[in-house]
Amino acid sequence: MKNLISTLTILISCILVSCSSSKTSNGQADGDTVAFKYARHLTIVKMDGYTKVDLVDPWKEGKILHTYYLVPKGSEGDELSAELKSKGKTQVVEASSVVRTPVDRSIVFTTVHSALLMELGAKEKISGVCDSKYIHIPWIQQQLKVGKIADCGNGMNADVEKIIDSKPGIILVSPFENSGGYGKLEEIDIPIIEAADYMETSALGRAEWMKFYGMLYGKETEANRLFEQVDSTYQALKQEATKSKIQRSLITEMKMGGVWYVPGGQSVAGTLFKDAGGKYVFGANKDQGSLSYPFEKVLDEAGNADVWTYKYDSHPATLQEIYSDYQGYGEMKAWKTGEVYGCNTSTSTYYEEASFHPERVLRDYIIILHPDLNLGALRYYQRIPH
Repeated sequence: MKNLISTLTILISCILVSCSSSKTSNGQADGDTVAFKYARHLTIVKMDGYTKVDLVDPWKEGKILHTYYLVPKGSEGDELSAELKSKGKTQVVEASSVVRTPVDRSIVFTTVHSALLMELGAKEKISGVCDSKYIHIPWIQQQLKVGKIADCGNGMNADVEKIIDSKPGIILVSPFENSGGYGKLEEIDIPIIEAADYMETSALGRAEWMKFYGMLYGKETEANRLFEQVDSTYQALKQEATKSKIQRSLITEMKMGGVWYVPGGQSVAGTLFKDAGGKYVFGANKDQGSLSYPFEKVLDEAGNADVWTYKYDSHPATLQEIYSDYQGYGEMKAWKTGEVYGCNTSTSTYYEEASFHPERVLRDYIIILHPDLNLGALRYYQRIPH
């Protein structure tokens, strides 16, 4: 009997401890944390009446880049918004903002995020864009022509007056390390969404940020469903690559000036090459960003790579043009064998799709690296002709 009482006492104690652990230090219940499978720079907690989003600073370990409080629109949210604004000022973070959701109007600085909003069914919520000449989306270009979407100029020096006239709920930008801030944009009291998804260390990690963007625009269900499709397709393709009997080595990109920039072994591209079953020449490197090498080093370590891929904007589009640009390229094994594949970013939808559809890029690389699998035609890359 004593043993039974002791056991019950322990169980009750555990339950009480479990219940108390669901409270914060001020006695209020914690919210529900949104689970992320791959993203490492996002923490989202759904609280009573609002959602708190912490963007982990990718450049300063242990720091928060920005905190957002997503408050549903409606009269009940006004008092809460004021409370959260005051709360945000007391936090030790780089910045905090209250965003009324769903966002109906927004200024979008990148073609990447414009394309995602199109796919989520939120295209009508794009009220303005920056760097419009780099947005190769026909619908947006048409809306720009008829004046339904505002052209807010250069992303590095945006037209603040046009942004204000567009009456956006948010401004969606890609942050950079040591950028010095956003200048006048920080003075107009419109929440700046720092889209640091590109700093994730895996392709699926970056794509998973669509869950956050879905919350902003009232498209959470659509974003979750889309990511599930992306993830499952990516995993199936990754498994398919293991069936190949062909193992080929890979080098990517080209020399720019006196330097050849290549992805680090632990970068998004580096991990994608690995998932595609390729032997990336610099795969053993532990860097998550890009590496800069002189041509001689790349030739020495990657000159015998079986496959060479690169992105270009209309030029060079033939092997002879590659050689004419720099005769050293002619020493590359892939150039000699014709195993060079280029992605023309001016005619393809690579920049619009690759970030949130890494499974499409993965498929291209599996096709290139494992021709025995017969996965069909390439989407972005094409074999470069003589």
